[in-house]
Amino acid sequence: MSFNIMARTSASKTALPAPGRRALQTLGNDIAVARKRRRIPQQLLADRMLVSRQTVQRLEAGDPTVSLGALASALFVLGLASRLEELLTSSSDTMGISEDLTRLPRRIHAPANNDLDF
Repeated sequence: MSFNIMARTSASKTALPAPGRRALQTLGNDIAVARKRRRIPQQLLADRMLVSRQTVQRLEAGDPTVSLGALASALFVLGLASRLEELLTSSSDTMGISEDLTRLPRRIHAPANNDLDF
């Protein structure tokens, strides 16, 4: 009797566009480099993050199913938590800013009421 058991594939792995996958792999690699520069073994990082070593390995591999909380925890342990806050500040959102500028009215009319009090 044989069983054909297939591992379930997460939708986040298959639905993620290629640029997103590459960005996560780069992020994972950067975390691995930061860990190695600090001479922290994966198991010690995992212990400090309160996760398993396998989670650290998946994070460093750019696995999209690793939680955002695990990422934040790794950055905190590595002393890089402020980088997460800077990830998408409103001032760095150039596309959003340009969209806002295109929605501004071309002309602004004075109110019809002539009783301006100044």
